[in-house]
Amino acid sequence: MSAVVFIPARYASTRYPGKPLVNLTGATGEKKPLIQRAWEAAKGVARVDRVYVLTDDDRIADAARGFGADVLMTSSDARNGSERCAEGLEQLDTDPDVVVNLQGDAPLTPHWFVEALVAAMTPGVEMATPVLKCDAQTLTNFVTDRRAGRVGGTTAVMRSDHTALYFSKEVLPYVGDLQTPPEVWHHVGVYAYTPHALRAYAGWDEGPLERAEGLEQLRFLENGTPVTCVPVDGRGRVFWELNNPVDVARIEEVLKREGTP
Repeated sequence: MSAVVFIPARYASTRYPGKPLVNLTGATGEKKPLIQRAWEAAKGVARVDRVYVLTDDDRIADAARGFGADVLMTSSDARNGSERCAEGLEQLDTDPDVVVNLQGDAPLTPHWFVEALVAAMTPGVEMATPVLKCDAQTLTNFVTDRRAGRVGGTTAVMRSDHTALYFSKEVLPYVGDLQTPPEVWHHVGVYAYTPHALRAYAGWDEGPLERAEGLEQLRFLENGTPVTCVPVDGRGRVFWELNNPVDVARIEEVLKREGTP
């Protein structure tokens, strides 16, 4: 099964402008921009044919080419990473079997998350995304952010067959007590699509749930396309996206603890 990884990145983020070029300090003291750390994470995934950075911004494109990435320029009309991936797909000479969208703000994504996602793209699965059972620290970060009025990570609610019921930037289900919390699943910001599903997505209008939550994957649910949630094992590694400036220190702490240069 052929697979390509797209890393969509835009400069004009509403919550954190210039986020892809924010430097993150690793274990050796070396500073690398967020987009480079996401690219290095993607390059560590087995059985992926190519990795591309997708952007509409010359500053990001120049930085990405500077550290050796292949870059595809996309339009400024793309409202989210999935739409940007659909534009990238049309620039390839041939369709891969699977397109992976590894968002540029998730440099801590372990390679086995993406490998499990690609493996889950069996016949009949049009779109899939990983979910990770929240550990105590991640759940505390979620609840702390929401109580402080910050939008942090995303949670997923799913059926027993692991098809998604809903995704939200709220903590779902409700956590009344951190000492005895319910099972909460952290949505990992990676998606896999068939080319057919990605093209269909680009042709649908943004729906009210997607607009309210700011979560692109809800467009699939709003248009009746099942989303397969793929439970993954963190193997003790902390996973966290860079959503707000406060997350820089959180991610740098993990990089240093894991010895990532």
